[in-house]
Amino acid sequence: MENKQQGMSGCLGVTEVMSFMKLRTIILFLITHLSVGAFGFALGIYMLPILIAPTSPTVSEVARLSSGAQYSAIFKKALKGSDSFHWGEGQVSIGPDYITLTGRLAPGPDYKLYLSKEFVETESDFNRLKDNMVRVGDVKTFENFVVEIPQNIDISRYSSIIVWCETFGEFITAARYQ
Repeated sequence: MENKQQGMSGCLGVTEVMSFMKLRTIILFLITHLSVGAFGFALGIYMLPILIAPTSPTVSEVARLSSGAQYSAIFKKALKGSDSFHWGEGQVSIGPDYITLTGRLAPGPDYKLYLSKEFVETESDFNRLKDNMVRVGDVKTFENFVVEIPQNIDISRYSSIIVWCETFGEFITAARYQ
């Protein structure tokens, strides 16, 4: 009996093995549940703006509001800073009162519309030039949009239009209009 006890002293007993298995199960439980929770939270942040977005303006509404446009441009998907989650495509019209889009943007939260004197198509360019840009307003729809231009903005002083995700610091799309 003494030899058996001496031989087992180097091994874990049943109680220790069960405690280790319980600890491992608890750790695995925490890791999986926290991962799922984080994924759900991130998905919620992404989906919420889509779910609460106002109804997009119709093509005829956009056409009516862009009839006096002084400039036009085209958002293209294939820009350096765009990717499968951050893009825009369509016809942009810039007038004295409104900037409109007949097209689509990849959905996401907190989109802002900027005017710049220089064309940008990457996050680093945007961040480098942001202090020299003017923020026009919020983009709240992802298929067609209408953004009213504040009266203190002279669109002729700028040459490019940019859609930027303020919350995540993500470049969405841009176009040169003059």
